[in-house]
Amino acid sequence: MNTGVEAKTARRRSFIADTLALLLFFTTTGVINERFIAGMTWEQVLHARLLGAVLMVPVARPYGLWRDWLMQRANETRPSRLLWDSAALMTFQVPIYAAIIALSGAEGDRLLSGIAGAAVMMLVLGRPYGAFLNWVRHRFGLPGGGTKPMSLNS
Repeated sequence: MNTGVEAKTARRRSFIADTLALLLFFTTTGVINERFIAGMTWEQVLHARLLGAVLMVPVARPYGLWRDWLMQRANETRPSRLLWDSAALMTFQVPIYAAIIALSGAEGDRLLSGIAGAAVMMLVLGRPYGAFLNWVRHRFGLPGGGTKPMSLNS
């Protein structure tokens, strides 16, 4: 196989792996936050999850690249990896999540509770999601992120 075809195949696998990981992980955690922390109705939760799924497709790979870039700063210690994974998730996903639940009908205190809940969740889930993402990538025959420079061409 030539290098161009190999690169295209790797990009496609990276897109699919990052998207699948984001959809699986954050659909589950989103439902928990929206229903039980933000107090949204099941109809609002459904709307938020459908909107979230549509938005996750185009942002999953850019998030994966963002995380990989930030994780290059982490050393091999657990606290360092936890810090950088949490920072990546907070800075990229919380603003997107805020827009999703606002567009889904959360207002006032519910909107603020949802955003605060998401921020706490992103801090707590940063490293578990990073490990899950690396696991999914491994299943697709890809390296985990943050250990070597990555670009849109890899």
